[in-house]
Amino acid sequence: MPKKKPDLGIQTRKVHPKLRMISNGSQAVNSVRADFCSSIRVAPRRRLRTDAPAESITKLMTDEAPKKGKSAPVPRGIEANVFIQRVEGRARADGPSGKSLQKGSAHRIYAGQPQRDLLSTATIPLSSLKQLAEDQSVAAIELGEPLKAPTTLTDPGNPRAPRASTRRFDSGGGRGVLIGVIDVQGFDFAHRDFLDSNGSTRFDRIWDQGSSNRPSPAGFDYGAEIQQAHMNQALRAAADGGLAATVLEPQSQMVPGSHGTHVASIAAGNRGICRNAFLAGVLVSLPEEDLDRRRSFYESTRLAHAIDYLLGVAEELRRQHNLEELPVSINVSLGTNGHAHDGSNAINRWIDSALTVPGRAVCVAAGNAGQEAPETQEDLGYIMGRIHTSGQIPARGLDANLEWIVVGNTIEDLSENELEIWYSPADRFSVSVKPPGMDWTEPIAPGEFIENRQLDDGSFLSVYNELYHAANGANYIAIYLSPFLGSVIKGSAAGTWQVRLHGLEVRNGHYHAWIERDDPRPLGRIGSRELWQFPSFFSTGSNVDNSSISSLGCGRWIISVANLHEAKEAMNITSSQGPTRDGRQKPDVAAPGTGIVAANGFASDTGRDWVAKTGTSMASPFVTGVVGLMLSKNAQLTAAQIAGLIQRTARPLPGSDFTWRDDSGYGVIDPTACLAEVKHVHTREDRT
Repeated sequence: MPKKKPDLGIQTRKVHPKLRMISNGSQAVNSVRADFCSSIRVAPRRRLRTDAPAESITKLMTDEAPKKGKSAPVPRGIEANVFIQRVEGRARADGPSGKSLQKGSAHRIYAGQPQRDLLSTATIPLSSLKQLAEDQSVAAIELGEPLKAPTTLTDPGNPRAPRASTRRFDSGGGRGVLIGVIDVQGFDFAHRDFLDSNGSTRFDRIWDQGSSNRPSPAGFDYGAEIQQAHMNQALRAAADGGLAATVLEPQSQMVPGSHGTHVASIAAGNRGICRNAFLAGVLVSLPEEDLDRRRSFYESTRLAHAIDYLLGVAEELRRQHNLEELPVSINVSLGTNGHAHDGSNAINRWIDSALTVPGRAVCVAAGNAGQEAPETQEDLGYIMGRIHTSGQIPARGLDANLEWIVVGNTIEDLSENELEIWYSPADRFSVSVKPPGMDWTEPIAPGEFIENRQLDDGSFLSVYNELYHAANGANYIAIYLSPFLGSVIKGSAAGTWQVRLHGLEVRNGHYHAWIERDDPRPLGRIGSRELWQFPSFFSTGSNVDNSSISSLGCGRWIISVANLHEAKEAMNITSSQGPTRDGRQKPDVAAPGTGIVAANGFASDTGRDWVAKTGTSMASPFVTGVVGLMLSKNAQLTAAQIAGLIQRTARPLPGSDFTWRDDSGYGVIDPTACLAEVKHVHTREDRT
C-alpha cells in the first residue's frame, strides 16, 4: 500500500496526528475507540448499547480499513477534546469552525504572554475538524493527553492513625491558604480527618467532573459542584441515623481506599501538613465501567479546567472572608507520558502561565515508571518502567534500531499502543517498522505518513513523520498500533516490533522516544483469549533508564516530586527519573512516599479509618502541604521562588552531595528549613 498524502483537505501541520487518524476511522470504530481513548467520546445525545465489553466489540465494530481509492467518511456523533492555539489578529472563518471555538470551550488568554499567543480548550465534533483547521486564526490543534490512573501500592494491613505530631512543622498549620487537590476515586468529606470540632467538613467544595447530580460550577458546562453546605447537610442527616453522608451526597466515584482521599489527607487533613487551610477538591472523571468511559473525557483539558477552577475558588474565598490575599497550593498526583517531555505541551504551558502570578504553586507526582528490571520472578513492575529510550545516529547513512514489545501469550491487546520519537529540527530521519513475523515497511520520509494500513494479521499500523512541531519546533515521528475490531477480533501482533531510524541528514543526531503507556484493564473474553488493554514496553536492550518522569512534571515552574523510601534512606525503585528532554533538572525534590499512612476513604469496614500507600502520589501532597505552609508565611512568593527555596534547603541522601540527581532531584525536602528560609525572600512590598 503506498504512502499517503493528505486527502481530507485538512491542513495537517496544524492537527495532531492521532486526531487525524481518529477522524479517518469509521463511526463504529470510534464509538468503541472511545472506550480506550480518553480524549474522544460518543456525543451525549447518541444512544449507547449496553452490551458487555467483549460483546459490544464484536457487535459494534466494522472493518476499519477505508475502501480503495476513497477516504473513510468523517464519523458523526463523536466528539474530541482539544487545545487550540490561536493567532491574535487573524480573522476567524465563518460557519461551523468559528462556532466550534465558542461552543463547549473554556477560553483563556495566557497571563503575561503576548496577546497574539492565545490558548483555549474546546469540545469539537470530529466532523468539524477540517473546517476548524482551515480557520485562519488557528495555529495548531492538539489532542488532550490521557490522564493515567494512579499505580500506587496499598499495604494490606490495618495501620494506626498517624501521630498528630508527624506532619506538624508550623503552629499556624497553613491558615489563610487554599490547598487544592485534583485527583480520582472520590473525596470522603465525612472522614474524621476532614471534620472540624463541630462535626462539619473542612472541604469547602468539590467539583465532580463526572457527575450531573448538582449544577456545574460557574464558567463550566459539565460536572457538579458540591458545596460545603451540601456536605454539612448530609453529615447532619447521617448523624440523625440515616444513611452515610457520602451516600446522601454522592460522587461519581467513591472507591474504597480512595486515592484522592488519601492524597488530600496527607496535604491538608487534620493529621496532615496544612491542617488549618481551606480545602477544595476536583474529581477528574475516570469511571470504571467501559460504557461510562465511552461517555467521558479524562484528559489534560479537564486538568486545565481544574487548575482554573481552583484559582477561581481561591479568589472567591478571599472575597468571602474579606482577606487581602489567599494563596493556593495545588496537588496533581496524576500523569501522562505523551508529547516531548520538555514542557512544551499545551497543559504544561497552561499551568506554567498561571504560575507567573505570585501566591500560586502546583506540585505534580513525578511518576512510578522508574523500575527497569524485576526484583523477583513474579515482579512485573518493570513493564510500567520501560517507557523511554534515547540515542544518537552519528552520521548520514547510519541507522538506529528500537525494540518495542507488545504482550501476548493468550492475552489479546486491544489497546492502541503509541510511540513518539522526538529529534532535532536540524536532522532528517526516515523510519521503517517491522511487525513481528512480517516484513519491514518501506521507509517513511519526513513529511510522509501511512494511516490505518491493514497488516497481514488484520491489525493496523499508522506512522507519521512530521517536521517542526508547532509547540517546540522539533521533528517527531508518531507510530500507532491499532487493533482490528471487526467480525474477527485481532489485537496488535504480540512480540517484538522493530523500529528503524535512518539518518538522511545528520547534524545533531540525538533522539528520545517514549511509549504512552496504558493502564492494564481486562475487557472480557472471546473463546480462550483474554481481551486486555495492556501496556507495551521497550526491550532490555532498548530501554534507557532515565527521563521517565511524567511529561506533566516537566513544566518549567511545576514542582515535580520523587518518592523517598524514608526507612531505607533511599529512593523507591519505582520512582521516575529525569532529566527532561531539553536537559532541565526534574524532578525538583524527593519527599516521603513509601508506606504513607493517611485517611482510608469510603472504608467498608468499621475501624479501618487509615491505610498505608506507596507511590510518588503520596510524596507530592507532602510537598504541596509544605508549600502551603510557606505561602501562609509569605503569600507573595512566586512559583520560581518556592522552587528556589526548596532547592536551597533540601538535604542530600546519605552518600550523596548537593548535586542534582536524576532520581532524587536536589535531595529530600526539609520542611523546617524551608519555613525558616522564607524570611530571606523580599517581596514587592518589602522593596517599596
